[in-house]
Amino acid sequence: MDWNSEQYLKFERERTQPAIDLINRMNIKNAGKIADIGCGPGNSSEILKKAYPKAHVIGADNSGNMLTAAKKRCPDIDFILCDVSKSLYKLGGGFDAVFSNACLQWVPEHRKILAELFSIMKRGGVLAVQVPYNFNEPIHKIINATAALPKWKKYFTSPRIFYTLRPEEYYDILSANAFEVHMWETTYYHILPSQRSILEWYRSTGMKPYLDALPGAMKTVFENDVMEKVKIAYPLQKDGKVLFKFPRLFFTAVKK
Repeated sequence: MDWNSEQYLKFERERTQPAIDLINRMNIKNAGKIADIGCGPGNSSEILKKAYPKAHVIGADNSGNMLTAAKKRCPDIDFILCDVSKSLYKLGGGFDAVFSNACLQWVPEHRKILAELFSIMKRGGVLAVQVPYNFNEPIHKIINATAALPKWKKYFTSPRIFYTLRPEEYYDILSANAFEVHMWETTYYHILPSQRSILEWYRSTGMKPYLDALPGAMKTVFENDVMEKVKIAYPLQKDGKVLFKFPRLFFTAVKK
């Protein structure tokens, strides 16, 4: 998929807050080298650099569009075009921390990728990951149900796969490689200006695989069908705004 940094950053504050919360739990002293896996437009890399100003921060992403925005935003950070689902060799090794905010949900084989992320860290290095844990929320159920209708099913020969594992599975993987593991879940209630804002949010993430599969004008028709259900599932508050519930799973692990 070709990601759109401008669309993604329409909700920069909301998307960056989990990165801030994760960084605040990393507890690293004298970090010399940090990798930001799936750095996107650089919003998380920027926060990492502020938290660890002496560290060499390297951002990695498989989207040229995202990296162009990241380089413009953070000229003092190194950014590398790298598809972490295939290989991490471009990143090198010896990292004091490997950080990933809202990326791994798009990457298959989490057992394999987590082992590879551990492999590029020093002993005592910290792996810090956040993944959306919202696949049971109304918006995802609406998108999936709409895509399954006879009207749309023919367009989606390869429906989106959720690669995220259960917390218990993550713990077993992490504990085999780390001597200290912390896991937690945070549910954010984003206050959005309208119901259509939910659609705007998902255009750059959860709906993107579906929109990319549709021809021209059918994209708008699909969005309209989704929107009708969003209006029911996410009613307006008294002030006209919408509460958008968004659970996220976090974990940190210190390498053995």
